[in-house]
Formats: sequence, structure tokens, C-alpha cells
Amino acid sequence: MSEPRVFFYVQHLLGIGHLARASRIASALAADRFDVTVVTGGSKVSGFPGPNVKSVALPTVVAGNAGFSGLADEYGNPVDDEFLARRRDLLLDALHHTRPDIVIIEAFPFGRRQMRFELLPLLDAIEAMLPRPKLLSSVRDILQERTKPGRDEETVSLIKTHFDHILVHGDPSFVTLPDTFPLANEIADRIVYTGLVAGPDPAEPSEVFDIVVSAGGGAVGLDLIRSALEAARRSTFRGSWCLITGPNLPESDFAALSKGAPGNVSVVRFRQDFPSLLRGAELSISQAGYNTVCDILRAQCRSILVPFTAGGETEQSLRATRLEALGLTFALPENGLNADILEKAVETALARPKPSAHKLDVNGAERTAKVLRSLL
Repeated sequence: MSEPRVFFYVQHLLGIGHLARASRIASALAADRFDVTVVTGGSKVSGFPGPNVKSVALPTVVAGNAGFSGLADEYGNPVDDEFLARRRDLLLDALHHTRPDIVIIEAFPFGRRQMRFELLPLLDAIEAMLPRPKLLSSVRDILQERTKPGRDEETVSLIKTHFDHILVHGDPSFVTLPDTFPLANEIADRIVYTGLVAGPDPAEPSEVFDIVVSAGGGAVGLDLIRSALEAARRSTFRGSWCLITGPNLPESDFAALSKGAPGNVSVVRFRQDFPSLLRGAELSISQAGYNTVCDILRAQCRSILVPFTAGGETEQSLRATRLEALGLTFALPENGLNADILEKAVETALARPKPSAHKLDVNGAERTAKVLRSLL
């Protein structure tokens, strides 16, 4: 019997969280003998979508700004209809070339409305295929709250018309889809919880830093990194710091941060061994993105979370608040963050013991593979 074919679409627009989670799932599917094709459409990130999967890279689009208003190409220029039509055609060609048994679309229709120009034609193409592949939506545990009237109803309509299942990559004991999607009960028969998609248990670190500060992809974490750098200068704690800016931080900002770093602070763009660094660290300071939090939960280290809230984002705030309620982190607001506030939080966090073992399910990638296997 040939390996079942999976066609996995993922579009990251600002950070790299969506791409990282999808890559972890794709790797687990490949390990379970699926033939996986990952279609990406965001800026290229070294190491993703990972080994043992096929990859199709559409012409790059990114968010026009932190509020996800408009689309731009890799150089920051607004994209035109001709550019978008070319992307759409390349996506449909990849679908027909792959002839998948299962199609997974990351985020849509709960998010990624900006990509309707190619995703609605993709849905129509899937419906026209014989045999028709199974169609699944892949979403994180906490959705961005929608305020515009009719958006949730539109999402439900698309799911009922086109999608067989919704893979919710979370632990329902921590948060459920109805917590952030008011009409979840209308599609309850299609919801499957997989557990959080964390990486494997991290290896022992080859290099140890006492405090690890990270800003995800780096597109929106400059203020956090700057505050951490100044806090490191002022702090009476003389241990080592590693500041990971993310690959998308502008070069001028990276150069300025590196030039101003004291001797006990290393400033780097990316660390492939980030989970291992957390295992060896006394404290992690980061935003509250899905993948970073999963790495923190695996490492079971102390943490300070500064959730990203620009453009009305609510997802990270809810995650940080619930983890703080479980005694697994300290949460600080992004607005008004400065070195003084961060320095005091560091002192408080280091004075407390490391968090006790949690009971959250973090094996979502492997569980996703089992779910797909059951559909066949």
C-alpha cells in the first residue's frame, strides 16, 4: 500500500509561529509514513518546514503592518492582482500535482481572511476532485477574537460546506474552542482536540545561559529585547544572558543591540537549539506565542511572559493569563514595558522555585498523525 498523501497549506504573515507548529506536525506525519507536501507562502525561514517532507514555496507575501492590514511582497511593496493570481494558479497546480488523500489548511477559515483570493478557489478545486480528499482545518488552541459582525457566521458556513474536521491543537483541560469562538457549538461534531503541539523533550544544552530572552520571529519584539538588554545592564544579577532577536528583526536594529551589549550578554538572531537552552536556563523571558510556550512547558523552566497585543491581538494575553493562574509563569503587560519593570520581575522570578510539573498534554503532533490515520 502506498503512503497516504497529505497536502498541508500554511501561510505565516508576521511571526513564524504558524510555520513552526505546522512543521512540527508535518514531521510527525512523515515519521508515521505519510507522504507530506507542505505549501508555504511567507518569508523563507532557515530550517523550516523541516526534513523528510516535500516543500512548495509560493511567491512570498507578508503582512503590510503589525495589524495585519494589507499584503506586501518580500521587499515590503504592496502586491497587485496579477501577483495574487499567479500565486493562486501555482497553489492549484500544486494541489493537482500532489493528488492528496488529505488536505490540511492551517488557520483558515478561522483566520487568514487575507488569503481568500487563493483559498476559496482551493476549496472549490478540492470539491471538484474525484475522489475528493478529506479536508481539515488546523488551528491553535486560542483564536483571535473577532469584532466585526458576521465573521463568525461566515466561518461556520465555510466549515459546514467544505470541512470534514477541525484539528484544535490544544488541551481541552486548559482552554477549549468555545472559549474564543462563540459559535463553536454549531460545529462541535467536527472538532478534534489533539493536545498542544510541542517538540520532543529537549536535549542537554551544549551551552548554558542563565537567562534566555526571545522574541519569536522578531518582527514585533524589538521593545522586549531592548528592555531586556537595559535590564541586563542594570541588574545586580551577574549571570549570563542570551538575547534571541528572531530572524525578521531589521539588520540596523540587530547591529545596534549587538554593539550595546555588555560582556555577559550574547545577542543572536536565531538558535536552532532554543528548547535545549531553556532546559539549561534559570529563567525564560519571551512573548506568549504558542510555540514558545510549548517549549517552556517542555523545559519546565521559570518564565516571564510579555504577550503581544498590538493591532488588537488577544490570543497571547489569554494564554499568559491562564498559565499564570496555574502558577506556571509570570505575566507582564506589553504596554508600558521598560527596563525597570522587567528588572524587578526578573528578581521576583529568580527568587521563586522552578514551577512544578504540569499535566497539560503536549503530544499534539503525534496525536494529529493518529487522527489522520483513523480517517483513512
